[in-house]
Amino acid sequence: MTDTTDDAVRLSPIDQEARAALFFDARTANSFSDQPVSDQQIAEIWEMAKWGPTSANVQPLRLVVVRTPEGKARLLPHLFEQNRPKSEAAPAVAVLAADLDFHELIPRLFPPRPEAKAMFEDEVFRHQSARFNATLQAGYFILAVRAAGLAAGPMLGFDPAGVDAEFFAGTSLSSILVVNIGHPGENPWFGRLPRLETEEVITWA
Repeated sequence: MTDTTDDAVRLSPIDQEARAALFFDARTANSFSDQPVSDQQIAEIWEMAKWGPTSANVQPLRLVVVRTPEGKARLLPHLFEQNRPKSEAAPAVAVLAADLDFHELIPRLFPPRPEAKAMFEDEVFRHQSARFNATLQAGYFILAVRAAGLAAGPMLGFDPAGVDAEFFAGTSLSSILVVNIGHPGENPWFGRLPRLETEEVITWA
């Protein structure tokens, strides 16, 4: 970890092996082995993911980790049919959700300006902020899964209303993503899909 006690913070690029694990060689897994994912591994994933930045440090992401047969039986009916076998085989499935009432924790999470809670009293703005920042955190979460030496299989192919009713009824949580987690199984990867070239994405001003 970078020592922030120095007068000037010194940042160093990660090596090629780490870049490959997070980006170049990492793939979305479509099959999983039966090797379990432990509580400690999930905790380690979160210990990395939680440090990614969010607006005013609001941190709206919440998750339910589904591992038991009973939990899978509750989740699978709400996934698109083609996604059910992947989640059924995955040793852990994280249901990621945004806390739409995240602002209640702002005095704790943003102590320099506890009054910032008032910025989010407008429900429309608050819900937009919750989903945007939780989506940012979902990206950090996927990278943290990879950094922990596991494969991630993020999926939007599910019924959010059904998942919310099953897992988040009576709460302020709203599901945004389902992520299968585990060690890759047989033939886990589809062919690498193309990416946009640098000059197609970046302009200079």
